[in-house]
Amino acid sequence: MAADAPTEPNAYFVRESATRFRPTAHVSGAWATDEQHIAPAIGLLAHALERDHAARRGGELRLSRLSCDILGVIPLEPVELEVRLLRPGRTIELLEATLSHAGRAAVMARAWFTARFDTADLAGAPFPPLTPRHAMQRWHVEDLWRGGFVRTAQVWRRELAQGHVHFWVRSDVSLLDGEAVGRVPHALRLVDVANGVAARVDPEAVAFPNLDLTVSLFREPEGEHTGCASVASFGPDGAGLTQNVLYDERGAFGAFSQSLTVRPR
Repeated sequence: MAADAPTEPNAYFVRESATRFRPTAHVSGAWATDEQHIAPAIGLLAHALERDHAARRGGELRLSRLSCDILGVIPLEPVELEVRLLRPGRTIELLEATLSHAGRAAVMARAWFTARFDTADLAGAPFPPLTPRHAMQRWHVEDLWRGGFVRTAQVWRRELAQGHVHFWVRSDVSLLDGEAVGRVPHALRLVDVANGVAARVDPEAVAFPNLDLTVSLFREPEGEHTGCASVASFGPDGAGLTQNVLYDERGAFGAFSQSLTVRPR
């Protein structure tokens, strides 16, 4: 009897070396199933940046902003990740990370790390509350999108208007096989799904991939469920924007945007 095929780990990536990572079938993309969905890669970049900072400073500063430029599609093949310090400082650091495939840069990320101060008496976020998960319907992403990644995303969704949705997302798939990650990369491994969940139109008729993702965080997320209030807008000549406020069970903790290229098929 033939041996059973090896089972994929319940993770988006497997570390092969200090800088090399293999995507699993769970990373298979929504626009093309032989390409990587960018969401797990963004979480991987955040993890690498936090890990580099922790090795040098012990996690003294916190990741406050992550800006990712997506330079092209990434096949379902191993990638290399390099981190460098651009601007050292006692209370502020700027780091850069490059995710490459076969020697070609595929995603470039820059992250601000900032000092922690006691501002508990000043804390507040006057964003409107997100629709609670129990008041939403379970939404099956795989009914609209293809690929292994969307099948790992558990989504609850409420549509307020065309391109305006509230949703919650979680996944049982970890970012890295056998490796603990922080709360920020754990949440960021999923948030790029917003562009697909808030889709204004059928992706079979119009392509609208995002060119980037920029997230700003004013506190660290908590829990397994990440919420989004998302608004997707298309302009008249091929550009678009998805804007998102991020939530956990305590309330808002940040926001992110995705610039789109809108292309009727």
